[in-house]
Amino acid sequence: MSTIVKIGLPKGSLQDSTFDLFRRAGFHVQLSSRSYFPTMDDPELDPILFRAQEMSRYVEDGVIDVGLTGYDWICENRSDVIEVCELIYSKATSKPASWVLAVPNESTIQKLEDLEGKIIATELVNFTKDYFQKKNIQVKVEFSWGATEVKARLLDAIVEITETGSSLKANNLRIIATLLTTTTRLIANKKAWQDPFKREKIEAIALLLQGAIEGREKVGLKMNLPCQKLADILKLLPAEKSPTVNPLADQEYVAVEVIVEEKTCRELVPKLKRAGASGIFTYPLNKVIP
Repeated sequence: MSTIVKIGLPKGSLQDSTFDLFRRAGFHVQLSSRSYFPTMDDPELDPILFRAQEMSRYVEDGVIDVGLTGYDWICENRSDVIEVCELIYSKATSKPASWVLAVPNESTIQKLEDLEGKIIATELVNFTKDYFQKKNIQVKVEFSWGATEVKARLLDAIVEITETGSSLKANNLRIIATLLTTTTRLIANKKAWQDPFKREKIEAIALLLQGAIEGREKVGLKMNLPCQKLADILKLLPAEKSPTVNPLADQEYVAVEVIVEEKTCRELVPKLKRAGASGIFTYPLNKVIP
């Protein structure tokens, strides 16, 4: 039984955000210039870089045991793999990305049916073909090697990925339909998933990565307050989780600690101060394990 798990990390646009995610999860990843073989401070993990577009094929074929790639590329490659968990992070925002059908603003095309007999350029060829076949709309789908936005005016339409839509707007394109919403997935080879050691290791990685994502937008919030103000303060705090309450040396005071969404602090902290809390401070979190 192997005690090494071969893990594929995405090279390209997701590389930096993936390395940062692993750092927050507790793994130290280093990569020398022009190398495809990072080092990781876990002797049970053997990492290698692959492009996200090809990751699911290598996982399916058993070249690697586990990898991170987009749901879009799993669909595009029609890969038969285990989807261990969803990891919502990306290069620009924490929102999922979408593959959209777009046309020039001046185009007469208004709906999918208007593309009957037309030509579409995209990097997501197989998925786009499957999508239009299911809609019983006959189109010709051409593979695009890049700069797909430019081809919207050379052909009839494009299917392109977007997180914010800013690039499409900058190129005077409008969206006709969203074909697929995609997020990063941790995927495993089916044979590796049956290996007790590898499955336990992969599940541990999933837990830590999900915890890192959960902790990304949250902070720890701590404060001191008079015991007589405790009931009022607790009413102001999020109700999902009970805060930790500890007595202080001064028996008339307690310390309260809770995890909150960072964006809520700007409204919450002034309310806590007015309600009688003092010594209020927040601190960042690397991981939050449910």
